[in-house]
Amino acid sequence: MMRLNGLKSNVGFSGTEGVVSVFPNGKKQLHTTRSWDFMGFPQHVRRATTESDIIIGMLDTGIWPESESFSDENFDPPPQRWKGSCQESSNFTCNNKIIGAKYYRSDKKFTELDFKSPRDSEGHGTHTASTAAGGLVSEASLFGLGSGTARGGAPSARIAVYKICWSDGCPDADILAAFDDAIADGVDIISISVGGSFAFDYFEDAIAIGSFHAMRNGILTSNSAGNSGPDPATITNISPWTLSVAASTIDRKFLTKVKLGNGEVYQGISINTIDWKGKMFPLVYGGDAPNKIRGFNRSQSRFCTLGSLDENLPDLTAPGVDILASWSEAATISGLEGDRRFSSFNIISGTSMSCPHATGAAVYVKSFHPSWSPAAIKSALMTTEFAYGSGHVNPIKAVNPGLIYDAEELDYMKFLCGQGYNTTTLRLVTGKNSRCSTVINGTVWDLNYPSFTLSTASRKFATQVFHRTVTNVGSAMSTYKANVKTQPGLKIQVQPRVLAFKFVGQKKSFVVRITAKFAKKENMISGSLVWDNGVHQARSPIVAYKFEPEEC
Repeated sequence: MMRLNGLKSNVGFSGTEGVVSVFPNGKKQLHTTRSWDFMGFPQHVRRATTESDIIIGMLDTGIWPESESFSDENFDPPPQRWKGSCQESSNFTCNNKIIGAKYYRSDKKFTELDFKSPRDSEGHGTHTASTAAGGLVSEASLFGLGSGTARGGAPSARIAVYKICWSDGCPDADILAAFDDAIADGVDIISISVGGSFAFDYFEDAIAIGSFHAMRNGILTSNSAGNSGPDPATITNISPWTLSVAASTIDRKFLTKVKLGNGEVYQGISINTIDWKGKMFPLVYGGDAPNKIRGFNRSQSRFCTLGSLDENLPDLTAPGVDILASWSEAATISGLEGDRRFSSFNIISGTSMSCPHATGAAVYVKSFHPSWSPAAIKSALMTTEFAYGSGHVNPIKAVNPGLIYDAEELDYMKFLCGQGYNTTTLRLVTGKNSRCSTVINGTVWDLNYPSFTLSTASRKFATQVFHRTVTNVGSAMSTYKANVKTQPGLKIQVQPRVLAFKFVGQKKSFVVRITAKFAKKENMISGSLVWDNGVHQARSPIVAYKFEPEEC
């Protein structure tokens, strides 16, 4: 049985009334403190008193409740609107910080490595939860590395745990059930650092389905983009109603020196928590030591992945790299066979780690604007900082973005109809008597999104017209002027070029016409549109790219 926000559907009968879609109960994979300071978000930033009333639904591997990051000292009881519960057991209890906890395993297939409770045996969920909303912990480190005060983006926020991931992955049926419960329980933000190995059709993807229902209930879902990049088309979580988060580096590196037998010393980026006391080891290139008995070749063993090397030929590895956060004391540092090191903190990397940073930033924005829609919060985060794509999030700027690109369920319904979904599917997903028609059909380029993307299979040029509407959330009387930045080959026209507002909440529409002319061997051109009133700058990235169509 898959549960979806009160709607139940029998998986396996695509023609059965009430079934949204039928797809295999696959398994998603897990994607996870200087980082907050690097983002310009210091410890003593201005906080809204409502932050402690915001509840984050963490869909992950569970949580280690004894971690200092989740102390409930000085916390009042949970908000009265909270409807969730805690699956307490002999090894798990909640408190006024972790106010709810549930675990899911619909196939009942547990291993000896799993806790049959919301307790985290992997470490990943503890890491992401503490990054998003962990309290301040002084003298935190991984055996001395990254020493300092660890903290989450929203240390006063409450955490509700939904354990959907186990040692063998994250079943889709459990993901849907957790979304269903989180919505009914009353969470404000959902954070899920999980995804497949490639992008699915929207309604064959448990995360896309669950997050759609979260959106229609006013809940933003923050989701990791995936770890298969940086090649084009490698994002695995693509639904426009979620906040899909990529990973980037920060201004901190962990350096390790390696001394060779000839006395030469080289320095590189690595995490080394073991003192070898001067012991020397033979050095070998992974490509020269494939484990042929297990079917590995040179091209595979050169990456030194687990099991790919012939043990009779080095075996020195280190987990990677940047984000220090709390860790499950039931999980070793690396998770590799033979590792006997345990720590209450760990340093790991990936979009799983970037997702809870965006979650914490979203909580911060929502604490100042409790009534803002998921799209409004997403727009504020996307338009207040810009590098490539939407750049690093800047929580402080996002609280006061000036303009937002808002959207509601109807906008996404138009988008889906324009993508080819029919009336039957639309009604099953929305639970409403809605229908696709020539009136409601939208297009991907007219969804009121804070960015602009033009794609084409043409070898020479392409053009497209985009319609957008912005809402004034800054000063009542304000005038914004369009500032366009572009590269050779990219022409951007905006009409009108001036937007004059008279009151807060007023909406203004505009049209953007983009023409891209690609040079030989050029596949992508980027630019930006900035609405500027001298105080606020609402920045939108513009990207045009061409692709080679697949041959039949």
